[in-house]
Amino acid sequence: MSHEIQSTQSLVSDPESEKPVKIALVRCHIVAEVCSGGGCFKAFNNKTVAFSDYDDSAEMVAAFTCGGCSGRRVKRLCKSVQKFGATTVHLSSCMCKDMDGYAKCPHIDSIKKMVEDLGLSVVEGTHH
Repeated sequence: MSHEIQSTQSLVSDPESEKPVKIALVRCHIVAEVCSGGGCFKAFNNKTVAFSDYDDSAEMVAAFTCGGCSGRRVKRLCKSVQKFGATTVHLSSCMCKDMDGYAKCPHIDSIKKMVEDLGLSVVEGTHH
């Protein structure tokens, strides 16, 4: 099964600066009522699926929900995680794909733009 990652910049550490990629994870607020996010973290820890291009220096610095439709917390919390060095934001698989009875987030394009407008890289997907 192939997985297509959409990103606005490289996922591995910058060899010249040797700084690790620091990742924030945004999850669907509604799906979070029935999902612990364990699949997202397992994929990150094992560097599989949407995290397969990262090297072992990558760090998960934050995880939060969007705050509900229409992503009301995303901009504020992404600004906050930049203080911790976040450079990349993963939008969880449940937001990006029609799957397992969940519909793709109807606000995904505006959420992605909010994140990109802050100068952060966006990757669509986590563990599916």
